[in-house]
Amino acid sequence: MRARPLLFSASTALCLACTSIASAAPMTVSSSAFSENAVIPAAHGGNGPNCGGQGVSPPVAWSGLPVGTRSVAIFMFDPDGSMGLGVSHWVAYNIAADRGELRQGEGQKDGPGITVGKNITGEAAYRGPCPPAGDVPHHYIVTVVATDLEPGALPAGLTREELMAALKGHARGGASVVGRYSRK
Repeated sequence: MRARPLLFSASTALCLACTSIASAAPMTVSSSAFSENAVIPAAHGGNGPNCGGQGVSPPVAWSGLPVGTRSVAIFMFDPDGSMGLGVSHWVAYNIAADRGELRQGEGQKDGPGITVGKNITGEAAYRGPCPPAGDVPHHYIVTVVATDLEPGALPAGLTREELMAALKGHARGGASVVGRYSRK
């Protein structure tokens, strides 16, 4: 008869442990410059001719990183750009996970604690949104990927595709925030 209470206690402890694991906070990404599916301010739009923006990288914050995360990578991708083929606007990596955020303008180019990869033009820099004039607003997906790589482990100058390949087997999770941008 003692086996049943012991079995019940063990089962209860296991279920409580599973509940504790399952209720861990999910990874989140946000920007103080725009909320989910809101318009990205002109400060973060492209600063090229007729783009209407200032080309400043947006602030990005992350929390709830998976256990074992050592660094994060950030992507800004426009799936509507290039006639539906997509456009890579921002690739940043080698960022210490415990920073918790990049401040506005901090992701423009390489700097202390950040490597900025190549955008659609091949330049290692943030390239703000600049969809064709008259297009419906494009969606810009800002994704933070948690990795088990030490900050500084990856070489400079990676494209989005090269970074994604380098992260295979090292990504621990990811989350995104989506903003919209259009030109009049």
